Amino acid sequence: MSDPTVSGACLCGTVRFRARMPSLFCGHCHCTMCRRNHGAGFVSWFAVPDEQFAIEKGESELVRFASSDHGTRSFCGRCGSSLFCESSRHPGKIDIVLANMDGPIDRPPQVHVYFDDRADWVFAEDGLPRLGGETGLEPLKPDSEAD
Repeated sequence: MSDPTVSGACLCGTVRFRARMPSLFCGHCHCTMCRRNHGAGFVSWFAVPDEQFAIEKGESELVRFASSDHGTRSFCGRCGSSLFCESSRHPGKIDIVLANMDGPIDRPPQVHVYFDDRADWVFAEDGLPRLGGETGLEPLKPDSEAD
């Protein structure tokens, strides 16, 4: 990738932002909060350190929702697009919804997290590692990985 910065936006374009690579991770989250927040079976996220992220326009339109005692989710107040997640459990980084990017980042999704919390109608046969447990990041026993 010649330009290590990738831009993104909400559905209506009111909020625009950019993330400078390299990313810290990229994966699919199956937790209940992500599913409900996005209305989808799972959500693909990537993260960068805070200093590699900037909002280019529309910051005044961002709405921040405390979705838990440790996390905040941000969305566009105009169109409702879910954009970012920040957690005190992972300070100094911001999670960004992969689907809101204008182009590719530096890596494809590499893991399923909170896989044991997935919707029973979601099947993942992509060969990616499946993590779960209390933290969502613990290796799952083979019997709990079955689709």
